[in-house]
This record gives sequence, structure tokens and C-alpha cells, in this order.
Amino acid sequence: MDMSEDIRELSRVVFSYPAIDNHAHAFLREEHKNAFPFEGLVSEASGEKASQDATNTMACYRATAQLAKLFGLAPVADWEAVKRHRQELPYDQLCRLCMGPTRIQCILIDDGLGCTDNTYPYRWHDQFTGSPTKRIVRVEALAEEILKRGIETQFVAGELSPSKLCHRFMTSLEAALTTAATDSEVAGFKSIACYRTGLNVSFVTSLMDDAVISEIEQLLTKLSLIYMSKRELRLAHKEINDYVVNVAMRIAGEHGKPVQFHTGLGDNDITLTLSSPAHLQPLIKAYPATKIVLLHSSYPFTKEAGYLTAVYENVYLDFGEIFPFLSADGQRQVVRQVLELAPTNKIMWSTDGHYWPESYYLGTLQARQALFEVLESSIKRWELTLPQAISIVKGALFDNANRIYSLGLEPITTP
Repeated sequence: MDMSEDIRELSRVVFSYPAIDNHAHAFLREEHKNAFPFEGLVSEASGEKASQDATNTMACYRATAQLAKLFGLAPVADWEAVKRHRQELPYDQLCRLCMGPTRIQCILIDDGLGCTDNTYPYRWHDQFTGSPTKRIVRVEALAEEILKRGIETQFVAGELSPSKLCHRFMTSLEAALTTAATDSEVAGFKSIACYRTGLNVSFVTSLMDDAVISEIEQLLTKLSLIYMSKRELRLAHKEINDYVVNVAMRIAGEHGKPVQFHTGLGDNDITLTLSSPAHLQPLIKAYPATKIVLLHSSYPFTKEAGYLTAVYENVYLDFGEIFPFLSADGQRQVVRQVLELAPTNKIMWSTDGHYWPESYYLGTLQARQALFEVLESSIKRWELTLPQAISIVKGALFDNANRIYSLGLEPITTP
């Protein structure tokens, strides 16, 4: 087989092999399809001005052209034309138009994004895939619900006992995480510690330690009063958040469930300096039996993530969310950085698709394009053989996630 035939075969595999989307979120319900600005498709920026700025990025220009082609619009169609056209399409048609070309066989959905009233349940998405959708349990969201119930129970009983609340919270969290870990519908856990207190998670085994008990009780009293007055509760307190992560890490390791961590790329709620996966090194060492998945390419800390993936047996690297948030050049650069050091049997792809079906479409199309272009270049430089490149593609898109999450799937190939 000559070089041109190798490249054609690589292209065929890259753009046709089924995929496991190892991290995504639910579609908006049809009646809530306009609940959020559509500019969130191409940017994590928030606020009206930031959304306007997002339409002036290389990522948005490219997304506009690709969606215009999908929708059958003129090549010169702009962002507003794309938005108008999608509004005119029946929602079911829009969803199928976007999902059909993706060849996504299975989706692992984090259904704890915080807007469940606006989104479909995870199994609703089965209509677009060849294999059943699985859940990823967001541990901070679970912990918040448990703490809310504990506070409400105390107020109904006419008491406010921080020590009892703390004990109830710990035992209930342990039970809930164990139940999730033994549920066949749950593929793994996810932590958003990056958003709350940073990835410098300490090793914590109990909230009842004498050194911190007074501080914890004061904190729980404050949280209780805030929740009962505003009906809002957000865990963003390092001692409690670190404890939640530690319990999840221990239980996940005992039951063979991976724990995903949001790393790097996110909205302005994160502290960028605390979003590098390098901060997780002590936790990685503390739980060698727990599989850790670093999400979102850890951008802009991809090299640090690659290093951790290379030197720790229990660390894996997801290259997602950069599609479509980065320019095409940026995406290729990130994929190259992923492949610089990380073992290719430990990398996985995801869309981080959320709300809009177009996010799944662009997240798949652009990822396949970047993967093809990077591997094509390596083959042309005689750095990879065709079998090696194909092995990387199949592993990154399907096989690695299938193994790491113990999904037990067979790839469903179509012509």
C-alpha cells in the first residue's frame, strides 16, 4: 500500500469508526430550547458583552461555516443566519440532523449540571445511539442534595445541631455514593472541585477531626441559615469539598468506577491558577487503585496532564471541550500535546456536548478532523505506520473508554 492509499484508509477509519462520548451533558427540552444564549455553543464566556465577543472568534467563524453547510445554507451565511435557520427547524429534525453524522454509539452523561428542569433525562438520548446511555454522577451536586435534606429534617424537627447534621451528612453521603457505585447505570463519578475550591484537594478522611470540628460546625450553621432563608446552597468550602472528593475517590476505587475531574478550560467561575491537574498529584498518589480521568484536555495545561497520564498508572486523559471552543490550529496543537507523552491506550475523546445538539455535531466533526490531520502528518513523516495510527484512532474514539469504564460494548460499524 502506497502513502496515498494509507492516507485514504486512515481517513476512512477516522471518519467512520463508532465513538464513545465519555463526557457530555443533556439536551435542552424542546420547550426550553432557548433557555440559554446560543453563543454558549462556542464559548465559556458569560454575560451579554462576552457572548457578543464570542461571535468574533476563529472558533465561531469555523462553527458558523460548518453549521451553514449542515443546514444547507449559502457558504456566506453568518452566525445570525445559522441561528434563524435552527429556530425554524422542528426540534426533532434538528436533533437528528446533528446526531446522525456523529457515529456516537454511547454517551456518558453528567446529569448534575444544575438545570434538570430544562433538560431531558439521560436515557432520552438513547434514540440517537446504538448502545444505552450511562450516567456520570456529579459528586458535589449529590452532596448538596444530601445536605439540603439534612438541613430540612432538622428545621422540621425544630432543632439546629451542627454535630448531628455533620454526622448525618457523612453517613448519608457514604451510603449514596456506594449505591451509585453499585448501580449498573452509573459509569463513573465526576468532581467539579476545580470550580469550587480548586484542584489542590487535600487528603481528608473525616469531617469530625478535632482540629477542624469547630470550624465545620460553624460553617454548617451558616449554610443552614442561608439555605432556609434563600433556598440556595452551594458547597464551596474547602474542608467540606475536599472531604466529598476523598469519599468519592475511596468508594470509586473500591468498586472500580473512574472519577472524572474538571480540569483547565471553564468559565470565569474557576480560579485558573488552581485548575491545573498538577495540583491533583497528592490525591493521585493517595488513591492508586482509583482511576482518574482528567477532562477537557486540561487546556491550557495539556502538557501537565500528559505528564501525569504517562507516569501514573491510574491517570487517564480526555481530549474534549476544545471542540469547538478552540480554533482549528489550537485544536491540532492540543492533540499533538496529548500525543507528546501520554500513552495512546490511556487517551479518550468527548464532546462535552451540552444543551444544543449542534455541540455534539461540532464536537465530533472537529475532533475527527484534528485527529486525522495530526496522524496524517505523522504518517507522512514516517513517524507512524498505518496500523499504529489506526490503533490510536480506535483507542481514542472507542476502545479505551470501553475498557476504562467497563462498558462491555462491541463497536457497531456501518458502511
